[in-house]
Amino acid sequence: MRNSVPDRKILQKLILLLIVCIGVFPLCYFVSVEIGIAEAAPALSHETETPGASFDRYVENVAFGVGEKLSFDINYGFINAGTATMEVARLVEFENRPCYQIITRARSNSFFSTFYKVEDRVESIIDAVGLFSWYFEKNLREGSYRSDRKYSFDQRNNLVVYKNDTIAVAPFVQDALSVLFYVRTQPLEVGQSMFLENFVDGRTFALEVRVLKRETVTVEAGTFDCLVVEPLMQTVGVFKHQGKLKVWLTDDYLKMPVLMKSRVIVGSITAELTDFELGELDEF
Repeated sequence: MRNSVPDRKILQKLILLLIVCIGVFPLCYFVSVEIGIAEAAPALSHETETPGASFDRYVENVAFGVGEKLSFDINYGFINAGTATMEVARLVEFENRPCYQIITRARSNSFFSTFYKVEDRVESIIDAVGLFSWYFEKNLREGSYRSDRKYSFDQRNNLVVYKNDTIAVAPFVQDALSVLFYVRTQPLEVGQSMFLENFVDGRTFALEVRVLKRETVTVEAGTFDCLVVEPLMQTVGVFKHQGKLKVWLTDDYLKMPVLMKSRVIVGSITAELTDFELGELDEF
């Protein structure tokens, strides 16, 4: 009987540690989805552009604009770990061209921050006319873990400057965040796939995005008719792709992401839209 109290305290600590680990896991995963969504098995490009293609292209965009802000709850099952936002912050000039500054942030809630604070930020500078990437930066702050990476795209010469290397890439290559915004502008048909070239952390990948079906879903932000798409990839961030990642995009001209779900080794992780503000469309 004397050992029961210490044993109970040890058990309580173990349970608390388990809850903390489970809760923080999906929060870190949200940024990993954004960063890892572009990581597919290396393959030949299915893009129609070739290295000799013209630098300039125009992509019609009625899906998003400056001022758009999407807010998400990040959950592992019924456990909420924190929140995340995805925002078209402003229109900037970059490489003498009009560009969108896209910023995503993920933060742990007050409870989990006591044990394992997460405050991640990812930024992409996207050409407003051609919808391809010029610059990418991620700053991860997860507990004691720190990671800062940035790279610039020389789209005129099909190169990326990453760390001390200059790497050849396909024309109009995307980064891990810009690819989502480009997909939102494209016509999507159930049963069809689209293929995109991506550059993530020193490597180029061909990403296939499959359009699986139509489905109506209800989240905190409302009820939406959606297209369910599945990016086919090798890994999602640091996590093995044990299950399928699915993204629900509204079945309209916005193609706004309202739900992201992926099965992991145990259970599933979701990013659920809780609120949204639409942006103003610009003409170029």
